[in-house]
Amino acid sequence: MTRGTVTAADELDRPDVVAEVRAAFDRYERALRDADVAVLTELFWDDDRCVRYGVADRQQGGAQIAAWRRANPGVPAGRTLSGTTVLALGSDAAVVSTRFGYPDGAREGRQTQTWARLGGAWRIVAAHVSEVPC
Repeated sequence: MTRGTVTAADELDRPDVVAEVRAAFDRYERALRDADVAVLTELFWDDDRCVRYGVADRQQGGAQIAAWRRANPGVPAGRTLSGTTVLALGSDAAVVSTRFGYPDGAREGRQTQTWARLGGAWRIVAAHVSEVPC
């Protein structure tokens, strides 16, 4: 699809958007490791349409996500990431996909987050986390 001289392909992976979302994702990961509930809550969209599917749980809406996070503030020590990708979809949306693991190596985690620029700030609007045995 062409709009003037900009094609749809030109809107994918804009370096400025990739960098902004990667910085927001890295902030989320630090907060997850540090059990920083305030930042974890801030980075999820506070809206009833926001969804988070966890390994053995699910939340619908900002209030449920915040309540779950207060009860489950962080992750086990030693979490590592691999294969992290940021796919920017224009200037206001992106998808982050990553794999994660822990020192015991018993399972491979997979995490996908959809980020949107809302009110000038990047927020997670949908998240999915799963684990499979290694």
